[in-house]
Amino acid sequence: MSGGAQMVRAAITQTVNAYPGMPDRKEDLPALARVLPDIARANVDHHLELVKQAAERGVQVICFGELFPAPYFALDSEPMWKALAEDAERGETIGRVREAAARHRMIVVAPIYELDPSGRRFNTAVAIDGRGALLGKYRKAHIPDGSNEQGSFHEKDYYEPSDGQNGSGPANVSKNPFFPVWQTAVGRIGVAICYDRHFEGVVSTLAGEGAQIVFSPAVTFGQKSRRLWRLEFEVDAARHNVFIGGGNRKGVERPWNQPYFGDSHFVGPSGPLPDVEVHPNLAVADLDLAGLSATDPSGWNLPRDRRPGIYGARR
Repeated sequence: MSGGAQMVRAAITQTVNAYPGMPDRKEDLPALARVLPDIARANVDHHLELVKQAAERGVQVICFGELFPAPYFALDSEPMWKALAEDAERGETIGRVREAAARHRMIVVAPIYELDPSGRRFNTAVAIDGRGALLGKYRKAHIPDGSNEQGSFHEKDYYEPSDGQNGSGPANVSKNPFFPVWQTAVGRIGVAICYDRHFEGVVSTLAGEGAQIVFSPAVTFGQKSRRLWRLEFEVDAARHNVFIGGGNRKGVERPWNQPYFGDSHFVGPSGPLPDVEVHPNLAVADLDLAGLSATDPSGWNLPRDRRPGIYGARR
């Protein structure tokens, strides 16, 4: 359908690594090198069970968390984890997710650790329609490397920023090579993975390319991140007239024991949306896409009144 469905039931996950054999000490992590496929399968099993439970609740589209088939390994710099990267089209993880999407007739956004045929690695979200067909992929555009009062993140040791080679299949209605927007049976969907959400041009670009729903799967922690988590999404949803689903891990993962605050949720132009289902690992909300074409109750008309020529370039 050209404009998407009117009311869409959407879900985004909040969970942690499901592999039960994680060590208690970081010194013992190298022993996991021989069981990396088992780690990925345990996490895929867990998320496919969440798809089943979401389907039972009437969910039509679901987004998994950032790097969902693994623990968040970027808290350290350990080359072993690079072997977890998979092909975004023919890898085992995406093959299994495609089967589940078709079985439950659900659109799935699956963020994985991608191994490109060239040997390069990316933090990538793969979009799959309700027949199990690939819609396309989106590679995280901005890669963080730093630390806060709780811990550090070394993502540049594992993957590089998007090269804009996301593919341009018939479902992609975006002309921007870095930010695809897919026309689906439930509306037009875009993705902004974790760190990308902080950059002011990302959601505006997705909205400008036609996105109605933006998923932002993340692994995030720290005081500033927690303070801005809902604020950033609420401002972007109001400013750019879109629905945003923000997803974060919830809990801790051995052996790092870094706490993730969760708080996965949906927000629209008029504010936060209530959860319509109670579930420990899912946020579920009904998105009224018809409301996106309604007159803004504030009286604002930002697209009409915008003056592109007056904004200075950021230095």
